[in-house]
Amino acid sequence: GAIAQAMVGMQGITDGQYGSLSVDPARVDPLAPLSTDLQHDAFVGFRTFLEYARGLEGWVSWRLVGPVTLGMALVRAGVPASEAFEAAVRTVRARSQHLLDAVGGALPAAKQLVFVEEPDFADAMTPGFPLAPDTAIDLVSGALAAIEGSAVAGLHVCGGGDIASQLAAGPAVLSLPVRTDLADSAGYLVNFMERGGYVAWGAAPTSGPLSASSERPWRNLSHLWCELVERGADPGLLRRQAIITPECGLSAHTPAVAERVFKVAGEIGRRVRDQATATRWALGA
Repeated sequence: GAIAQAMVGMQGITDGQYGSLSVDPARVDPLAPLSTDLQHDAFVGFRTFLEYARGLEGWVSWRLVGPVTLGMALVRAGVPASEAFEAAVRTVRARSQHLLDAVGGALPAAKQLVFVEEPDFADAMTPGFPLAPDTAIDLVSGALAAIEGSAVAGLHVCGGGDIASQLAAGPAVLSLPVRTDLADSAGYLVNFMERGGYVAWGAAPTSGPLSASSERPWRNLSHLWCELVERGADPGLLRRQAIITPECGLSAHTPAVAERVFKVAGEIGRRVRDQATATRWALGA
């Protein structure tokens, strides 16, 4: 999984049985160098992606686990919190550069959009979390900054969480599932987009009943956008600075289901593009 991929190559992490990893808390060293072996089984998906995408000249997007989530995984494995988060910060910084270089070498004409995956950041504002909220934001911000020199940096917090805190980390793209309660954060989202930020709308469902048609997901997105417009969002900006994606990851699904989800996302994306183009023509752009 994503956590295993994040840990591979760290000192104190060894391969276990049946593809699992073993963590020796006493050997985890935040200052130890990180090894990124793309031939390891944990990178089979990434490796296959690079092979199939050779020659691509457009945008490519990939993701890696962020420091808060990796740090929490190390804490759960028995590593003391201070060492766990320091090791996580250094690991994510090094890993992102290794993977950026790998993509750049394999796809020199492509532009990269890299999402930092932070599901545990959703709990960062709750009492008892091992990091203070400002510290958690700083860790994510640092991971995004390490990417920005070579790619566009995005943030995805699966499961929701506080929008203001996610934006405070400074992503260029914020990935959000299409939920009606996002309208309550309209002020933050409007400000973000007015400053040039893009929103990756997770409009194609990846859990529950998966529709073969884009009609219902499209209606859900349109309804949310109407709510945001009523609260001050520019309808043209919503469409022009939108990326349409699956709601969350697809690793638990079969290739056939994944293709269906991306088909739905593609259909919604084309509708958004057509509306954005029509809006620009109507305004004389």
